[in-house]
Amino acid sequence: EYCWGACWGREGLPKKIRSLLNLAMISCLNRNHELKLHVKGAIRNGCTKDEIREVLLQVAIYGGVPAAVDSFRVAKEALGELEKEKPIRA
Repeated sequence: EYCWGACWGREGLPKKIRSLLNLAMISCLNRNHELKLHVKGAIRNGCTKDEIREVLLQVAIYGGVPAAVDSFRVAKEALGELEKEKPIRA
């Protein structure tokens, strides 16, 4: 309730920005299972594939290349699964 209600429900940041922040943090923590879920959620919250790519490139610099490489792989899988349902904006 606290995470999804109190935190995500706050008005200080749009859900799209919260999603991008989560992608960066989860990538740096190497939580690939969670990352896959949050990539899909980011798309649903209005993020584009280009924005997700930019976040993961930022992860490479500040979180390390190995974390970014793993995150790109997981994001590609998640986006591929979503693409089967319907096309996604770049």
